[in-house]
Amino acid sequence: MLRRQVARVLASAVLTGTIALGGCAQSGAQADTQSGAQPPESANEAQNREALYQVSLLQGLTEGDFEGSVTVGDLKKHGDTGIGTFDGLNGELVMLDGEVWQAAGDGSVNLMEDAATIPFGNVTFLDSDETLDVSGVESFEALLKQLDGRVAELGTNNFYAVRIDGTFDKMNVRSEYKQEKPYPTIVDALAADQTFFDLEEVEGSMVGVYCPPYMASLNSAGWHFHFVTADRKQGGHVLDCAINKATATIDKTKEFDLALPGSEKFESIDFTVDRSANVKKAETNE
Repeated sequence: MLRRQVARVLASAVLTGTIALGGCAQSGAQADTQSGAQPPESANEAQNREALYQVSLLQGLTEGDFEGSVTVGDLKKHGDTGIGTFDGLNGELVMLDGEVWQAAGDGSVNLMEDAATIPFGNVTFLDSDETLDVSGVESFEALLKQLDGRVAELGTNNFYAVRIDGTFDKMNVRSEYKQEKPYPTIVDALAADQTFFDLEEVEGSMVGVYCPPYMASLNSAGWHFHFVTADRKQGGHVLDCAINKATATIDKTKEFDLALPGSEKFESIDFTVDRSANVKKAETNE
């Protein structure tokens, strides 16, 4: 079942900074380099696997900063699992097993080349800290409640990546068509050219990211999920679901790595303005 509306994406040169949850800190690799010593490769790999990498700010995306600033090829250096969107707000990004897929506005799912660019996204290397049986969950709201329960026990001030593999009685997703310059706000884009897909009895994978409450001015606090079918033919941003049988793989992550775009649009945005209402509307379509 298909319904229609719109959305688009923008960004540019990249500045990168790393934040550890214990405070602003310089990475071990950087410190060793400045002292003249080269850290072992295994140490670098371990550190990178424990960071949630974010491209730009969701609040910038809500204001129409849709220009891609990081390539898919570079994104893969920072993770194998994640979510996001593409240059011009051209569909929903789903990263699984190191492959980057686009759930497009026309309903197609496409494997993206390394040269494609993204204006916003979150990825990490998914290392299982625990698994959770989520079979029989009747709604997206019930799923989030169950996941929130685990986060409450594991620590709400950390980041989490979740992959849910299984069969779904229903899956309601949305995507959007590519926008053209001058870019509208994300709310206007979605209102004009967004598409909805109501799937039934499908097998596939949900990919989700949890950001703690203090991230509300940099992202959306709480959960954000995308979905792609096992045959890679359908997918999008998750609005609702009912799970038949599935298992959630949960990865607790304690570092945050942010890459800011250097676009003129990004530099002109006043980030002191509260955009929480627009973020919620973009995430939930309410």
